[in-house]
Amino acid sequence: MTPTRRTFLTGAAAAGTVTLLPFTARAAAHGGDMFETPAGAITVHPISHASFVMETPLGVIYVDPVGDAGQYGDFPAPDMILITHEHGDHYNAETLAALVGEDTQLVANPAVYDMMAEEVKAKTTSLANGDGTELAGLTIDAIPAYNLTEERKNFHPEGRDNGYVLSFDGFRVYISGDTEDIPEMRALENIDLAFVCMNLPFTMDAEAAASAVAEFAPTYVYPYHYRGRDGGTQDPAEFASMLEGDIEVKMGDWYEMS
Repeated sequence: MTPTRRTFLTGAAAAGTVTLLPFTARAAAHGGDMFETPAGAITVHPISHASFVMETPLGVIYVDPVGDAGQYGDFPAPDMILITHEHGDHYNAETLAALVGEDTQLVANPAVYDMMAEEVKAKTTSLANGDGTELAGLTIDAIPAYNLTEERKNFHPEGRDNGYVLSFDGFRVYISGDTEDIPEMRALENIDLAFVCMNLPFTMDAEAAASAVAEFAPTYVYPYHYRGRDGGTQDPAEFASMLEGDIEVKMGDWYEMS
């Protein structure tokens, strides 16, 4: 699929310069994994379930932030927020209202964009499946995210929800959103870091997730979104055991220890 490219550059990025943001001592206290890339260091901080923060050379990115905004109090404010779809474990209007700053830019699928308050919508780029954009020097492509299994199609119908590929200089990140092991995922190329969901009945099991990951072969992969409210928990260790070769599985602290 060839993305439709649209460009939205503002501020320093529009002028051709990008300020490298320092990693804060507060965020460092939360641990996280740092990846050295040609663009500079990228640090991933799992928050919960499907929500995480990435500190990058092009700004601080929040992905699907939901729940108590206080969870983000020790992290830098977001330069960018990505939203994959409308379900409550991925999109919450009150959380966004607490986190969005004057200069925050957002990216969302059209269904979420249509739900937003006007002041948030004014800061948001709506991307449908196959669309792409550039924000502050970061290339973002909207990848389809949907269910294949007939009895699950009502959860995530084809054409509505997004995954994303973020292309930094020499480093590409894939965020699956909620999806099964669709052909568009299996066809991905040159992915360095992936976040891949797995839980039943809403997405897929660990075996399907591992099969797809083995095919597009990222360098690193986080299994995430693996506990379901209906008892559909998948085992990230089982997922890791099914992968061979050079794929390194990262086990983020996605859920509070019970």
